[in-house]
Amino acid sequence: MFPTLVRRTAEKATSSLLRNTASTALKSASTGPYKLKKVWPPDFTKLSEKDQFRFERRYKRRLKLATVRPRWDKFIKLAQLFSMISVLIYTVLFMDWEQENNPFQGIRDRFWDFFGALTPEQRHQRRTPDIEAITNRKQI
Repeated sequence: MFPTLVRRTAEKATSSLLRNTASTALKSASTGPYKLKKVWPPDFTKLSEKDQFRFERRYKRRLKLATVRPRWDKFIKLAQLFSMISVLIYTVLFMDWEQENNPFQGIRDRFWDFFGALTPEQRHQRRTPDIEAITNRKQI
């Protein structure tokens, strides 16, 4: 329906010279070696409601197929996922809540204790072997 409106508006706006050349181009297309089966877009005022619905459904399906962009959609979904996860991690681990009772304080403590053990100072403390435990194991 919208293309018909645009076409009719454009026909009114063209000058007489352009209108003549446009009409000859349309005539030559219709009188070419292959005859057109249907005029597109059809005049919706002359169609029944059932036919209008059919054309509308067909147009929507074709429009949906023409605008599919799987790579772009995948990129957008990944960007949304990354941003949501980043905000969640920042909220739990880094955000200053300015409250006495931080709801995520237990998770923060365990996280920083784990990564605190990976610092160079803590790493050497973990690698020191417990000699007494080793000798007691050998004796048993």
